[in-house]
Amino acid sequence: MRQKALDLLHAMVNEQAVFKKDQLEAIESVLNREKTLVVQRTGWGKSMVYFIATKLLREQIAGPTILISPLLSLMRNQIESARKIGINAVTINSSNDEEWDEIDRLLSTNQCDILIISPERLSNQRFINSTLPLIENNGGIGFFVVDEAHCISDWGHDFRPDYRRIVRIVNGLSPNVPILATTATANNRVVRDIAEQLGNGLKIIRGSLKRESLRLSVLHMPDYAKRLAWLAEMVPQMNGTGIIYCTTIGECDRVSSWLHSQGINALPYHSKCEDREMLENKLIRNEIKVLVATDALGMGFDKPDLGFVFHFSMPGSLVSYYQQIGRAGRSLSNADVVLLFSEDDKSIHEGFIDSSLPEQRYMGIILYLLEQYGGLSKYELLSKVNYSNGQVDQCLKLLEIDQLVYKQGTKFYRSAKPLTSELLKNENVHQTKINELNKVVEYANTSECLMRFISEELDDIDIEDCGKCQNCIGHSNFPVEVRSDLLWAANEFLYNQPIVIESRKQWPPNGVGGLRGKIPVEQRNEEGRALSIYGTAGFGRMVRTARYENGYFGEDLVDATVRFISTKWDMNPQPQWVTSVPSLRNPLLVPSFAKKVAERLELPYLDVIHKIKHTTEQKYMKNSFLQASNVINAFSINQDCPSTPVLLIDDIMNSGWTFTICGVLLRNAGSGPVIPFALSKTPN
Repeated sequence: MRQKALDLLHAMVNEQAVFKKDQLEAIESVLNREKTLVVQRTGWGKSMVYFIATKLLREQIAGPTILISPLLSLMRNQIESARKIGINAVTINSSNDEEWDEIDRLLSTNQCDILIISPERLSNQRFINSTLPLIENNGGIGFFVVDEAHCISDWGHDFRPDYRRIVRIVNGLSPNVPILATTATANNRVVRDIAEQLGNGLKIIRGSLKRESLRLSVLHMPDYAKRLAWLAEMVPQMNGTGIIYCTTIGECDRVSSWLHSQGINALPYHSKCEDREMLENKLIRNEIKVLVATDALGMGFDKPDLGFVFHFSMPGSLVSYYQQIGRAGRSLSNADVVLLFSEDDKSIHEGFIDSSLPEQRYMGIILYLLEQYGGLSKYELLSKVNYSNGQVDQCLKLLEIDQLVYKQGTKFYRSAKPLTSELLKNENVHQTKINELNKVVEYANTSECLMRFISEELDDIDIEDCGKCQNCIGHSNFPVEVRSDLLWAANEFLYNQPIVIESRKQWPPNGVGGLRGKIPVEQRNEEGRALSIYGTAGFGRMVRTARYENGYFGEDLVDATVRFISTKWDMNPQPQWVTSVPSLRNPLLVPSFAKKVAERLELPYLDVIHKIKHTTEQKYMKNSFLQASNVINAFSINQDCPSTPVLLIDDIMNSGWTFTICGVLLRNAGSGPVIPFALSKTPN
């Protein structure tokens, strides 16, 4: 067996290849029909284990392997690797439905060695009713693999509710079917949770997670423009190609656009990119200098000679940070890893945590409402709870997976299954995620070895100083200061970036205030603009300080607004008068600012919109229905308006519904086209 395994390794890699520590032990564990969890560092070669084990099992007339894998990019790489040793690996996913019938034929004739699917496929009725029976009718599953197994665990950094469906598959397998779970990012808590879910007798093979080639650095850089300037200065000096990680899609597009403007061959990579495989291949073939990516580029992406990984903004946890920096330096003796740290980035991750894993009380309230009303659609639920759309989606998915609710048509109903403490065990997870986020702040401020700090968070078995990070060598590998010309250019770039306020075209599902469906074209606002992203360095931070500390918007923001409207915004149509969104909480704040802007623009200011009832600040409304309901009857216009285009000014735009509703009122009062402008737009 060992010689056969070595021959297969040679076929996959080269004739000089040897097994890494623990790889052969893991293969033997599978062939001995054991239930095995492999926790090994990124780049260790976990896929080698299940490919070679599959080939050897198939030679023993075992059925096909089912491989659960979370990302399509990972699936593509795996299929290419499998072909090198004669394994016919196929994938069923949402993008290849034209191939499903042929895949079913291969399964029915036992010509498929590995079927690779995402965990979401386990809830697909076609897969359950058609594909799985084909496997069962031809000897059944021969080997079951769960890649990136930390996704099973509520405590894992990348928990995915659909991974919970895996446990039911595992429980239904014959005892002689080997099970392999693999991950690079499981601390002791996650390992215990995986072991609990996969059942008794789990063999754990755990190796050192230390990445000896990585040179870690942290640069404290709260100023957004300075971070851009730093990238423009440093990226061209780096050896090879790399990845720059950003937190949001908008940030990816912004950073890549900036680098491109500075002559650097950079492309954005995120979930909205149409051809991510093409982007990956461009980086693999060194056709671009850098990909600017969200965490969509992570698990499974393999470019052994990747020279550097920079983080433009702080990660959500050290576990996810380890996952991302692990892309670098797999075949190199040295690769550079830099975190550009700003504590201001925490708030974005706090929002992600709130929406990604709902607290137990959220799910309890949704269960109560479903019981009380005898069934509700998702949109009916949104009208009754102040949760975001994502939070409600996650609650319903978790409850459906745990068989506490079921769906018929568009409505969800409470099942007869009793509620137990085991089913809703997320009570402490939210705080744990916050604690992990705070650990990133500690990491950025520690004086100890940076790799040791990460290793301790991962409960590594081999913890020692790396001797290569900035704390070990006593100085930073990179300057924190930037060229003044680049800093000026970065500030100009940010100032010139259009922060678009898009016109809403539909009322919330199920309507609001008697209004539903499409907003008539003649009542829709024109495309608007914001001066800044709220809270970010520059104007965004100035707006926050002016509103909540000073209590007024000073001449600096008036100057910036007038300059922006006059020189940076090519409005069509041009406004002929100005008005503003009033507030009962601070009646003079926005109108006094808008009057100054109107005066400088030499346009008349008309105080036509009136606030007629107190409302909660929109930032506290978590979904579109409540945001619209909050302001639908809060404003009035008691006079005719000029029929010419109007500039409608507000300070901070959260949901866009205040602009939308005020715009409808203005048009109904005879106004011409309504053009919204906000000092700041909250991040999305």
